[in-house]
Amino acid sequence: MRPISYPISLSEEERNQLTVVVSKGKASARAIRRAHILLAADKNREGGALKEREIAERLGVHPNTVYAIRKAYTEQGLDGAVKRKKRVTPPVAPKITGEVEARIIALSCSAPPEGRSRWTLHLLANRAVELQYVEGLSYETVRQVLKKNELKPHLHKCWCIPPEQNATFVAAMEDVLDVYRLPYDADCPVICMDEKPYQLLDEARQPIPMKPAQPERQDSEYVRVGTCSIFLFTDPLGSWRHVSVREQRTRIEWAEQIRELLDVHYKDAPKIRLVMDNLNTHAIASLYQAFDPQTARRLAKRIEVHYTPKHGSWLNMAEIELSVLTSQCLGRRIPSIADLTIEMSAWEQARNLSQKGVDWQFTTEDARIKLKRLYPRFKN
Repeated sequence: MRPISYPISLSEEERNQLTVVVSKGKASARAIRRAHILLAADKNREGGALKEREIAERLGVHPNTVYAIRKAYTEQGLDGAVKRKKRVTPPVAPKITGEVEARIIALSCSAPPEGRSRWTLHLLANRAVELQYVEGLSYETVRQVLKKNELKPHLHKCWCIPPEQNATFVAAMEDVLDVYRLPYDADCPVICMDEKPYQLLDEARQPIPMKPAQPERQDSEYVRVGTCSIFLFTDPLGSWRHVSVREQRTRIEWAEQIRELLDVHYKDAPKIRLVMDNLNTHAIASLYQAFDPQTARRLAKRIEVHYTPKHGSWLNMAEIELSVLTSQCLGRRIPSIADLTIEMSAWEQARNLSQKGVDWQFTTEDARIKLKRLYPRFKN
């Protein structure tokens, strides 16, 4: 027999609180079970309090549990008997302080060790320990620090970075941007031109066709057939483009492409505004090297050239079309110029029929704000 029975005598307010707990079911299962025990052990309930063993059988608990809850109510009150006691844990000093985090960030932004092309999470964690930033560090902690500060040392992007405070770059950039803002003029359309080298490759072994649950398998070995040059012209506002392929990229090839553009595709246009990068072959002199003086002069008089600045090829809208051509058509092995011509002609026809254009939004006003560092600074 227990020396103290801890009788329960609930007030009307306490009974109402416990009734709400058991009826609404929003509390934890532990709190609801304890509320049922207190209500059953209440001397003021209708019919009187139940015995501990009877309560235990009804609620599926041990009699010692009923006794412990009665004791908790007597010593700690209603909240102490129903609610879970809050644990008080001593504060733990963070392992990664602001100073350590700053050192890890600086380390990730530095050059990787010799023999490594980039920092990895394990490499950063090990180096931080070697430098005695901390006694021990996991790569997961390093990952969280990098993610928090939006750092990605494993990635890099190729970008044409122009020189700062360069008047030559600015002049060419604003000239091209002004051309892009002109309304469409059929008598003087804006044509963007670009070219890229392409390597012809053949299969050393025939690929194995795709099967269910198995992709097409291509042998890693291939046969080098040669190289060629792809020329692309596009009229962004007219949603037109034309691609062709030549064996070489010389002044002669460029001049022949210009004659085809003027005499075949735009034979009725008195003049065209030609936007292109400033390669050595992209010059009016190439026309005189390829044709007789009369033909060269006739073609030259119909061209208004606008060069993109050096390190500013992104200003050429033809690069956008070349990027689409590469992803949609050229991402495979093509063995010959004849096959390449057929594939690119099919791509050109489909893209022209779909009337895909370029919605160029970048203006001179945007450049003077976002690319302010490129503009020379003048002293008053």
